[in-house]
Amino acid sequence: MNKEFCEELAARTKQVEAVIEKYLPKAEGHQRTVVEAMNYSVQAGGKRLRPMLMLETYRMFGGRSEVIEPFMAAMEMIHTYSLVHDDLPAMDNDEYRRGKKTTHAQFGEAMGILAGDGLLGYAFETAAKAFELEPANNQIGKALSVLAQKSGIYGMLGGQCVDVQAEGKTVSEELLRFIYQLKTGALLEASMMIGAILAGATGSEQKQVEQAAGELGLAFQIQDDLLDVTSTTEELGKPVGSDEKNHKTTWVTLFGVEEAKQEVERLSRLSVERMDALVVKNEFLTNLMLELIHRKK
Repeated sequence: MNKEFCEELAARTKQVEAVIEKYLPKAEGHQRTVVEAMNYSVQAGGKRLRPMLMLETYRMFGGRSEVIEPFMAAMEMIHTYSLVHDDLPAMDNDEYRRGKKTTHAQFGEAMGILAGDGLLGYAFETAAKAFELEPANNQIGKALSVLAQKSGIYGMLGGQCVDVQAEGKTVSEELLRFIYQLKTGALLEASMMIGAILAGATGSEQKQVEQAAGELGLAFQIQDDLLDVTSTTEELGKPVGSDEKNHKTTWVTLFGVEEAKQEVERLSRLSVERMDALVVKNEFLTNLMLELIHRKK
């Protein structure tokens, strides 16, 4: 990663953080504990990748309004809720994420479950605020529909369910691809599609963005598999070797490290070529996509 891109990424991450912060609920009233747990989860850090991809795709298609902001915050809340539930004892049973205690480890298991539920509900409450910003914008409804579908049983949640059922079993390449496309790919697809939709991209442009984001998601998850066997807990900020601990089939267990690396390269090339084929351009977005795929944590 070159120095110039590093600085640009840091500056834009700060902008995205400010948007997310603006939409977080206030920790007050009798239910303040669950709000504290929700905010703790969101503020635990992370790459802010999904809202950033959303914003950059929106800008690429000429979007200039604040209507994108509630969707950016909502997307990060949905992503965070999935991590909070993922870390629970019934799922991956992880005590640390990004170098900090996980939500259930900090607030207790019951509050961990409720904080995840709270984030999912509040995400849609937040996204709906886009109607207050631009009541006449008929693209908001479509963006909401994409957000709901890609985070639900036909998207991220569906992939997670199949993933849980597959634990300890031999999984085919076809099923693993399906899990990855839904579990990881769906929210990346939603992020970039919502950016395109709210900026007024055509139907065929939206489709192209969805496919590019799907390939990006697959490459991203395979890179995650690679990091789980090649990285360290210090570098990654979460336990390594958890796939093996949970008896999970991954791209690495199916094909080995070298072939997994080749697949990451192939998919990332496809994804970037698809974005380059669009009439509109965003150099930062292209560099961001490549950086995500070749990340070390």
